[in-house]
Amino acid sequence: MRTTRVNDFWRGIVLAPDDGSDTFLLLNVVPHDDAYTWAAKRLYTVNTATHGLEVRNVVAIEQLTPALEKAAAQAPTLLFSKHSDYVLRELGIDDQVMRAARTIIDKPQLEAFGNLLPEDQFEVLQFLAEGFSPEEVYRDVVAERRPADAMPDQTEDLATAIANTASRIILITGPDELADILDKPFAAWRVFLHPSQRRVAYRVSYNGSAQVTGGPGTGKTVVALHRVKHLLSRSPDSRILLTTYTNALARALRENLTLLLDNEEQLARMNVTTVNAFAHRVVRELADRVPAIIGDADERHIWRRICRRLDLPWTEQFLAQEFRHVVLAQRVSDREEYLRANRHGRGSALGPRQRERVWQAIEAFAVELRAAGTSTHLQVCAQAIRLLDGADLSAHGYNHVVVDEAQDLHPAQWRVLRAAVAEGPDDLFITGDPHQRIYDSRVLLGALGISVAGRSSRLRINYRSTEEILTWSTGLLDDSQFQDLGGESGDSLAGYRSLLHGKRPHAVGYPTEEAEVTALVERVQEWIGQGVRPSEIAICTRFNILLGRVAARLTTAGVPVVRVKDHPDGNADGVRLATMHAMKGLEFRCVAVAGVTARALPFAKEITPSDVDRMQHESDMLRERCVLFVACTRAREALYVSWSGTPSPFLPL
Repeated sequence: MRTTRVNDFWRGIVLAPDDGSDTFLLLNVVPHDDAYTWAAKRLYTVNTATHGLEVRNVVAIEQLTPALEKAAAQAPTLLFSKHSDYVLRELGIDDQVMRAARTIIDKPQLEAFGNLLPEDQFEVLQFLAEGFSPEEVYRDVVAERRPADAMPDQTEDLATAIANTASRIILITGPDELADILDKPFAAWRVFLHPSQRRVAYRVSYNGSAQVTGGPGTGKTVVALHRVKHLLSRSPDSRILLTTYTNALARALRENLTLLLDNEEQLARMNVTTVNAFAHRVVRELADRVPAIIGDADERHIWRRICRRLDLPWTEQFLAQEFRHVVLAQRVSDREEYLRANRHGRGSALGPRQRERVWQAIEAFAVELRAAGTSTHLQVCAQAIRLLDGADLSAHGYNHVVVDEAQDLHPAQWRVLRAAVAEGPDDLFITGDPHQRIYDSRVLLGALGISVAGRSSRLRINYRSTEEILTWSTGLLDDSQFQDLGGESGDSLAGYRSLLHGKRPHAVGYPTEEAEVTALVERVQEWIGQGVRPSEIAICTRFNILLGRVAARLTTAGVPVVRVKDHPDGNADGVRLATMHAMKGLEFRCVAVAGVTARALPFAKEITPSDVDRMQHESDMLRERCVLFVACTRAREALYVSWSGTPSPFLPL
């Protein structure tokens, strides 16, 4: 390795093979004082089995291994004890990694080694840990990565190894080629995979459903898109459902999938849609009719009317949640089932007589909807499940289902997806993050017939935001406890980090809303003056009223604006305006989050009073925190947060 001066502050670190070739591999760009320390810790070698270039943190491995050997000596079993040294060497495991591997007790310990070990060797160990045979690992990992003309016992020099690692290293032969790559539109980078993501997306096969979790910006959606590409390439006949929670996210998935796939035949075997839209299609095709859908506001209005008519002691919010979290979530179909139903997760106890009265309200709700010929989305999902249970999946189902933003799906929606694909290898591929759960859903995948045990991966590196934005935004969650998609509590962002650095977010309050909007317009003009295009800037608020005032002031100031809800083309000029909920799945260079007041976050109308249902109250408050967390983590380089009057108690001020 050598270092090369970039300017007075930065140095580049390059791998310069000592064979007279003119191939140089740029490894990193770091401050002058850090360059030699960074280089001294890393060793670049050639994998003996794949013949590709690999890197390891040699210092960290050497420091950790002796302590782990002491612990391994006391362990009853070791993860790789059944595989001989000969077998591991045939799969490309070298002596240093072999010594470390012999200390590993279980899969979590192996994952902790992930950032230190060479990528190809780590993936071999991952496959073995999952129960694949050495023959399968050689076929699916080693042979896939080794050049076709390479001999098994051939040794390569570093320059050849760089060329052999084409899936992860791009060789540039001139300045024009480099400029062409750097000039690619940002949209093209949205489908680029880091090697740690590639291991998950292009794993040859999972022996059942698989799950990928990770904080904002870790590339879960990109992994889902590449998993689709991999599954499509494996079979010329496979049909895949790629699904998510909202129409806006489905459109974004469709656009990015088009960037990734240039094969019309493969695109024709894809269905990219929301779970609700898929359920509607099933009901339309198999029942020949779909009732008109009512929204949340109309549903609340009906519950309010029933409360008054039956003189019930509960609020319409309580009844709507009881219907959602107990009746629909558990597929309760009659009075007797409801009287026996487990109300786990509901914080207010109901005795038999109280349950009788609640069921009376639920029946009245169903009668009113039938009379009007209307339904909720979740009721349509419940009908779709019944229809799919007896349907021909070759006509109405899929070979694989890939789910993005999984944390927001309701159990009824999960059952639709479970019914849409036969149980087996690679049936469901699930990506999500409980820290971004902004809709009121609670899920236990195992209870829905979806097991991801032993097939879960966590992404911990944020490729979107700077470390400063990430740290500040994580503070919004205030050490809250989260439940993962498998129902386990204690899911955290420990180890979640960014490799990028920039300015700290700017959070500021104003005496009046007028002063806040004036300052916001000035901040946007400042960003534009620094060379940021208007389309790379987003402003979000909790409510449309403030968003409208911001739009009017920006327009008066000569700044073009477009609403995200109008689905603008990526090339459309204008600052993007959206509610906080509509920011989900988006990202921008600069983001302003305005109106972060104590009245808006938490929004009282969305919060169940603690004396009505303590557990629901806590769930509602956590969801409100997540709404703000999601909005702030859309920023890549600059985050500006403002309020007028009393700030939200969620802000880490």
